[in-house]
Amino acid sequence: MTSEELLQKVRKIEIKTHGLSRNIFAGEYHSQFKGRGMAFSEVREYQPGDDVRSIDWNVTARLNKPYVKIYEEERELTVMLLVDVSGSRNFGTVSQMKRDTMAEVAATLAFSTIENNDKVGVIFFSDKVEKFIPPKKGKSHVLHIIRELLCFEPEDKGTDINAALQYLINAQKRRCTAFIISDLMDVQFDNTPSANGRGVAPIVIASRKHDLSAIQIYDRRDAELPNVGLLKVSDAETGKRIWADTALRSTREAYAKAWLKQQDALENVFQKTGINHVSLRTDEDYVKALMRLFKM
Repeated sequence: MTSEELLQKVRKIEIKTHGLSRNIFAGEYHSQFKGRGMAFSEVREYQPGDDVRSIDWNVTARLNKPYVKIYEEERELTVMLLVDVSGSRNFGTVSQMKRDTMAEVAATLAFSTIENNDKVGVIFFSDKVEKFIPPKKGKSHVLHIIRELLCFEPEDKGTDINAALQYLINAQKRRCTAFIISDLMDVQFDNTPSANGRGVAPIVIASRKHDLSAIQIYDRRDAELPNVGLLKVSDAETGKRIWADTALRSTREAYAKAWLKQQDALENVFQKTGINHVSLRTDEDYVKALMRLFKM
């Protein structure tokens, strides 16, 4: 992609997603995410009518008088986008590749963030964290993110979402709103203990520490095979190639069954961790999917 082609594509995505974020998502974003957290402000002496649950027992014991903690609503948010850049994103059979839809969804969320004067950052991950863009405000920052979404090429092709979640846990100390944007192909959420050595999966820790949501972006051929006879297919992440006879009904049914089994496993993980999620096909309207997610 030449510099001129990249600029044209950045501009095209900017026009489309900025308009959506301003005209459609701004209200939903503000009502659902703004002020969701409470930040500690100060302590003061207990007054009649104060909630006893707010008593700071350490200060009370030290000063021999009852003191309560005062909190203020957090109005400025940090939004983190965890974007999958593994090999499987370079696939699409209808209107565009998964990576293009991921870029548009991420750009829309980024513009929604700065429209509300919040900070947005990005973690690009494959089977490792490939790049971290620290959270900042401003349109120029979002345009930088869009350029990276369009042209960033990772070193590796595999997928390890645990690595991205562990990085989020370590890098973002204060509570934030985080979106996983991935096709969630061959993802294992619970096989990598966290760095604390207690064997707790990163997704469990991340979902407790942050407001975590997942946006699955997939192609229709991820879910079902067409009946086109003998077909040579390759794994975009491992490079493994096999022949599949799609004319056989049993082959197509086994493929569809494997997809449904994977979806059930993801649904189970999200239910256990309380993570809101939506699944979005590349040839579907992502506006409706994001509206569903915002309203969950």
